[in-house]
Amino acid sequence: MDTNMTHGGLPEGVEPEKPERPSYIGIHSLDNATDILFVSSGCGSGVGWTSSHVMTMKAREFVVGGFDAGDYPSVYQKKVKANSDGEEEEEEASAFQMYVYLQTAHNVPVLTRVTGFKCDNCVVYIGVAFPEVPYKHMQELEVQELDGAMRRMNITKDRAASSALSKRGQLPAETRAPLYHSKGKATKAALILEHPDAAAIETEETGRRPAGPLIVFCTGSISRLVDADPADLHNFPFMRLIAPEDLLHTSEFFDKLADSPDVLFETFALLHRPPVIDGDIIVADVDNQRVVVECLGASVTDGVALMLRRLRTAPPPKRDSVGNYIHSKAHEIDEKSGYVSLAELISSDCETTDIDDIWSQLR
Repeated sequence: MDTNMTHGGLPEGVEPEKPERPSYIGIHSLDNATDILFVSSGCGSGVGWTSSHVMTMKAREFVVGGFDAGDYPSVYQKKVKANSDGEEEEEEASAFQMYVYLQTAHNVPVLTRVTGFKCDNCVVYIGVAFPEVPYKHMQELEVQELDGAMRRMNITKDRAASSALSKRGQLPAETRAPLYHSKGKATKAALILEHPDAAAIETEETGRRPAGPLIVFCTGSISRLVDADPADLHNFPFMRLIAPEDLLHTSEFFDKLADSPDVLFETFALLHRPPVIDGDIIVADVDNQRVVVECLGASVTDGVALMLRRLRTAPPPKRDSVGNYIHSKAHEIDEKSGYVSLAELISSDCETTDIDDIWSQLR
């Protein structure tokens, strides 16, 4: 008898694989109605309903708690603050994370980590369920900003305070200086891609090497980042939008996404005029401007959600006599110029990750 085996039949020191958590990607309207426009098939394991049924409902109807039903839509509403000169300005935050209980088809609320990417006219959200956590009645909705000022917000209390101040014609005071501020309103676009594993299956079955996961959905604002019609990008390989000098770097980013339950951040360059339509005029690499973006990404079992924020435009890097790029890649340029990424800010400031103890262990 092998005495080095555990009771579960695994060699000593080998941890059993954790089952994949129910996870899914969806899209709802950016208004108080929160009409669900799209949801992946993973919602069946997350909330027990089919995708077609969920798309007849509103996102706010799923949230269970003692707080007001309008608290969830207000997470994504424009927030105005007073700057140092006493002038009003809109806060710039695009990514939010919260733990809420969602109603299921079995009438048993399930704790779900919801990560929302705010776009121009919709919200892309990623749900990860924790069915083993017992139901706890929540009186208030708390949210963590993943960018912008990266604040921890109590939406229920903030709405009540804001309502009282509005009646007196006052603006809420700023309590914390922003850690990350984008000058002007940055152009943003959201995309949903098929899971990278789907591309791997296609390779095994056909012997072809696809150019990464295909684009399943993209917001119309993508046309303000790259010169392409959003309709032409449907089922288009995402990696063909990436500048050649950043292909390897971006592929490594997708590998990290596949292995992480968290939202990850990365910087890379897109081709301003990618070769989207077969037979169309192909722009030479030396004439194809780069659009440097910061990407917030999250992966679930049946897809990948990306939020792209435009940082700047740049000329294509020069090449040496044998065709190798001379200039640094987009992410290396930012590191050398003193640009602080969102990932660095989150890891360096303990106040940006203050999640309740009961939730801090949930992965």
